[in-house]
Amino acid sequence: MVTIDPSVLTHLSYMQPALYWLDEDPLEPMPHPTLIGDVTTNLCIVGAGYTGLWTALLAKEADPQREVIILEQRETGAGASGRNGGFCSYTLTHGFMNGYARFKDEMAIIERMGRENLDSIEATIKKYGIECDFEWNGELRVAVQDWQMESIIEEAALRNSFGDNVEVLNAAQVQARVNSPIYKGALWDPDGTALVDPARLVWGLERVCIKLGVKIFENTHVEKVEQTRTGMIVHTPYGVVHAKKVALATNIFKSLVRRAHKYVIPVYDFQLVTEPLTPVQLESIGWKEREGLSDAGNQFHYYRMTKDNEILWGGYDAIYNFSGKVRQEYESDAQTYAHLAQAFLETFPQLKGIKFTHGWGGAIDTCTRFSPFWGMAHRKRLAYVMGYTGLGVGSTRFGAQVMLDLLDGIDNERTRLTMVRKKPWPFPPEPFRFLFIRLTQWSINRADHKQGRRNLWLRMLDSLGLGFDS
Repeated sequence: MVTIDPSVLTHLSYMQPALYWLDEDPLEPMPHPTLIGDVTTNLCIVGAGYTGLWTALLAKEADPQREVIILEQRETGAGASGRNGGFCSYTLTHGFMNGYARFKDEMAIIERMGRENLDSIEATIKKYGIECDFEWNGELRVAVQDWQMESIIEEAALRNSFGDNVEVLNAAQVQARVNSPIYKGALWDPDGTALVDPARLVWGLERVCIKLGVKIFENTHVEKVEQTRTGMIVHTPYGVVHAKKVALATNIFKSLVRRAHKYVIPVYDFQLVTEPLTPVQLESIGWKEREGLSDAGNQFHYYRMTKDNEILWGGYDAIYNFSGKVRQEYESDAQTYAHLAQAFLETFPQLKGIKFTHGWGGAIDTCTRFSPFWGMAHRKRLAYVMGYTGLGVGSTRFGAQVMLDLLDGIDNERTRLTMVRKKPWPFPPEPFRFLFIRLTQWSINRADHKQGRRNLWLRMLDSLGLGFDS
């Protein structure tokens, strides 16, 4: 248990348990109606987050005549899509090293597809004039302990051999960019990450979908799906959708395909946002290029500047609750906020006295390979994708495109990937699942405090191809 300095708590005295991105934004669209009665469509999408919206947008761009309906149990973007840190990364595998450990023979293809995917996101934002504060500022992954530099140097050499353009910075070089006394060095990736306002990206995609003719129904909980001789029936409390095909974009919310439940678990991630920095405070930390940052440890923080010069700070703990329950009361955690605030002040001691204004948390879906996987059901009339593990802002577009390819029976370079054709290892049932996760989290934390040395449990997971490291 980390000991909290009582003086840290004064920085949280004005914090509201509220989502920063949703504060009185004039770009939020008007709400959509609840589905009532029977409707018919070619494609029914369940879930109006990034995956669902990209699926609808790509389907309509490919065939403007295709009828597309989205059903959302709350409001558009109410889940992880509207409350994340806004890191839009090129990686499709939750980082290069994670992908290389699992899909070594295909990494050249996956890397290229990831870059093409991020380029396409930027092109879509420009094409439709989506106002989401898109900034292609790159990312620094900083070493905060000496042992982390070894893995940074190894990754840089490997990635550059695959055609990337990353650079290893020493302590003086990284501190010249962002002034923190704890930085030992960094991996600088100038073009692998863009930053966005995540809620505005959701709303922008929503507006584009509506413009293209997509129908969205909110506050419409899908109770079940049923296969018929010619298609699918999607049942909701007040009506049904008759569809030829169904795409599930439900993220961590319970899948309508029972056999998919064993592959994902919900973990809770938390974030804080500071008040706007004064000119003096800005000068004290540098950060003039507004890069995205993250730690290089197994358990890591991620942080960035907002357009109004606040600092968003999140990560480190990934909290799993017994039986994988997803509940609103889990979206706030005082102890985690205190841990986050203390780590922030250790990183930027020159900002002592700054107040945090917002704090929130939410569930993200993770699987045993930390990257998305796909599946089909009901005689290939239904497809799903899940398991993004917190890096879905960019990869959801790719996930949506593959899901459409699978539904349409397209054999191409994407659908032939091993990561598309094969699923991750399933999690064990409870109570073994809870014990498995707790032991793994304890071991990861211990490794971070033991110069990165992995214990017998983590080495066993590595040998099985699970490789838990975040």
